[in-house]
Amino acid sequence: MREIIEQIKRIEEEQLRRKNSPLASYNTGDVVHEKQIEFHKCPKKNKWVFGGNRSGKTECGAVECVWIARGIHPYLTNRANTEGWVVSLSTQVQRDVAQKKIMHYLEKSWIEKVVMSSGSQGSAEYGVIDYILVKNVFGGISKIGFKSCEAGREKFAGTSLDYVWFDEEPPLDVYQECQMRVLDRAGRIFGTMTPLKGLSWVYDEIFLNVRNSKEVWCIFMEWADNPFLPAEEVEYMTESLSEESLNSRRYGKFGVGQGLVYSEFDPSIHVIQPFEVPAEWQDKLSIDPGLNNPLSCHWYAVDGDGNVYVVAEHYESKKDVNYHAEKIKEISRRLNWHADSRGRYEALIDSAANQRTLACSKSVAELFYDNGIAVNTKVNKDVFSGINRVKEYLKVKNGRPKLFIFENCVNMIREIKGYWWGANDSPKKVDDHAMDELRYYISSKPLPPKQPTQTKTAIELDKERLFRRLNEGRNRLHF
Repeated sequence: MREIIEQIKRIEEEQLRRKNSPLASYNTGDVVHEKQIEFHKCPKKNKWVFGGNRSGKTECGAVECVWIARGIHPYLTNRANTEGWVVSLSTQVQRDVAQKKIMHYLEKSWIEKVVMSSGSQGSAEYGVIDYILVKNVFGGISKIGFKSCEAGREKFAGTSLDYVWFDEEPPLDVYQECQMRVLDRAGRIFGTMTPLKGLSWVYDEIFLNVRNSKEVWCIFMEWADNPFLPAEEVEYMTESLSEESLNSRRYGKFGVGQGLVYSEFDPSIHVIQPFEVPAEWQDKLSIDPGLNNPLSCHWYAVDGDGNVYVVAEHYESKKDVNYHAEKIKEISRRLNWHADSRGRYEALIDSAANQRTLACSKSVAELFYDNGIAVNTKVNKDVFSGINRVKEYLKVKNGRPKLFIFENCVNMIREIKGYWWGANDSPKKVDDHAMDELRYYISSKPLPPKQPTQTKTAIELDKERLFRRLNEGRNRLHF
């Protein structure tokens, strides 16, 4: 009987130990890091966190690795006997950051073997680990290998992997080599980094997603997203850094000499899942024409509160008006978009479409009209007033903006992310086709109403009504 009691006691102690272990405690209490959970839930094969220092980004990468190695990922399909790499900028950074985090979340009973590059296996945390063999819950062994970018691209060749975690931004050639490593196993790449190198390849390939890959995803984390960071420490660090440093080290934003035109844009707020738009919300299309350059066309809807939704896009280059008109009509029919009595779809278009060329007796506007698109060239082309209008719609007031973009409008999202101020206080004329027709449309709508600076109480409103009645009575007597 005593042996049974002691055995039950050991089991209870083990259960308590497991319950209080770092991995078991990760985001499971009353307070959780919502953006860490959003990262783990994302099923994309190439996902990144752009975060400030101490925003909680590195924890994401470490826990993701341990979950995959153990075969216990709570949100993704698990595999047996996985093999992955943890890639750091240098061996010192590996030891002090990524390796330390991995060891923090790995229980000793899960570790089959630790192989060192330098240092003692008995004190692995003080040396540089080559790889760790981890017991997988399916019965086999997983391998977590550690790599340093300073070793060069050649050291990343020849192995098939299930995943690669980049702790901070790697050189492009290392990233491309690691892409080849996960290809055979349909594996995953994930990165956690603070953007300190300006508009590097990560800005183009991941943040802007210039290739429009459906498997690329990213999220921003800042100090306020980390519920475990004391508010007084956030305040102190904010006061001690310059605005430029805050952008990268607090908010995880990409920095450059000139600023973003639409700094108000936040993909987590303004980009939404598509839904079936009610017929009464459908408004009109907006077009920025192009021949060699892309033609950009988007479908706009407005709800009863004046919120604008960008619901679909056609974006293509090196095609003529006939081709674009057919594509626009095809998308409009798919959306059951409203047409006029002659079956034409109403659209705004750049006034330059009125011009005729020597090669054609009709203008672009006339050609669109002949092809069933009733274009209106009377648009407001003033850049500064148009930008200010769009900014007003992007601003978050009372918890919501006035402009939402469906996530399938990938080219507009890419352009708005990369729309920068250039010289002479003008936006750079690069990849701005969707930005132009967005301005045309928003400029055709009224400005969002300004919010009152102070909400009056019911008693104050009653007093105002009473005073008005008294004044009206005095005026009638005086008259």
